[in-house]
Amino acid sequence: MSLLLLLLLGLILISVPIFLSIGISTTIAFIVTKLPLFMIPQKMFDGVNSYVLLAVPLFMLAGSIMDQGGISKRLVDFSESLVGHFKGGLAITSILSSMLFAGVSGSAAADTAAVGSVLIPEMIKKGYDKNFAASIIATGGSIGVIIPPSIPMIIFAFIANISVGKLFIAGILPGLLIGFSLIAIVAYKTKDFDIDEKNRNFDFTRFKNAFKSAVFALGIPFIVVGGILGGFFTATESAAVAVIYSLLISSLIYRELSWKKLYKAAIYAINTSSIILIIISIATVFSWFLSMNNIQQTLSNAFLILSHNKYIILLLINLFLLVMGTFVETTASLILFVPVVAPILNNLGIDPLTYGVMIVTNLAIGMLTPPLGICLMVSSSIAESKILEISKAIIPFLVVMIIDLFIITFIPFFTIFLPSIY
Repeated sequence: MSLLLLLLLGLILISVPIFLSIGISTTIAFIVTKLPLFMIPQKMFDGVNSYVLLAVPLFMLAGSIMDQGGISKRLVDFSESLVGHFKGGLAITSILSSMLFAGVSGSAAADTAAVGSVLIPEMIKKGYDKNFAASIIATGGSIGVIIPPSIPMIIFAFIANISVGKLFIAGILPGLLIGFSLIAIVAYKTKDFDIDEKNRNFDFTRFKNAFKSAVFALGIPFIVVGGILGGFFTATESAAVAVIYSLLISSLIYRELSWKKLYKAAIYAINTSSIILIIISIATVFSWFLSMNNIQQTLSNAFLILSHNKYIILLLINLFLLVMGTFVETTASLILFVPVVAPILNNLGIDPLTYGVMIVTNLAIGMLTPPLGICLMVSSSIAESKILEISKAIIPFLVVMIIDLFIITFIPFFTIFLPSIY
């Protein structure tokens, strides 16, 4: 078993795609242990044959339509009308825009791309350092998986067999905590900037016009999350509603969604969803093999040998996930590590909603670190900058997010309060 894990880690470290890394390791393990190979495609199919996971491609499609249909630009304009008059206004706008778009997309990559494509060129044009601009956009984009709806939360709820709706609600306060913490650090770092706005007064007329333009876009989070809270539809059904709503307002109200753009949105959603689902499918086989050989129980015992204090265990698990999130893709991390840490945390009496948000936040931080930081890759591509240079600029934001992670971990109020009153 140790050989299997070493093989997987070795393949990942030499940059073999995560699907192939898990697939090769699993196939060799099946051959060595003389398990029938026909079980691999069977287990792969079982891994994605789920009504809950149908929400993944639907939220991907909804987010892509919103980007192509002009919704993301209107959210950015609305954000800028609120905070653009401050020093460093565009930088603050980027975080606020990411928070708003997080409430409609469910994907960190989509959030980063949608906001970054609008604001990174504008920030560079106004005189911001491109690495600083890219680091802000990447950091803001990572909030996309914490504020509901969230594709990683859907996958976690599927693995842990808990309510997607309650997990969504549990992510609201942590998402706001992280978002406003990032706004605070951005405001501090840009307090001496005087490059992007001459008029420092709030323009109510501009705000009113931006709000009128964005009001239909701002309604999406209320429809999606409110529909789940009100019991009108499930998380999967809410994803379908988000697709229909985004289609209607993009084509009939904003009139920016052409057939060509719809085709582009669909292709993007298909490509991205297929990557996620194929990773889920093969990682399910790998996880099943580990369970059959009690590896997950062995790893759980290894944590408990170190300590039985729940706070120390939480600290160790956070450190473990922060390291693993750097090297392992988000979806694969959920499939591989949730079955390991969930039994430990359940035995310690930790609420699944708390450690669910904790794990997703860990993986959101992993999206900002090389070599597999997807938000880092997207923002560097838009800014035409090197990942290493952006990685240096992003360090202060990573520190803030890690502090927020520990607040979320050790103060359950942030994850339990809203679900308790639901």
